[in-house]
Amino acid sequence: MAKKVVATLKTGDGRGYAKIIKMVKSPKTGAYTFKEQIVSTDEVKASLKK
Repeated sequence: MAKKVVATLKTGDGRGYAKIIKMVKSPKTGAYTFKEQIVSTDEVKASLKK
């Protein structure tokens, strides 16, 4: 499924979007999890500041 998303982002209207993967530490267990988002290129900096 990830390959399909990446292929869609590279062609056509998908060029205006970026996939962001954040590493977030859980306060309870201390384990790291990954959060994935697909946002427009204009909102990349704003979403990374959250």
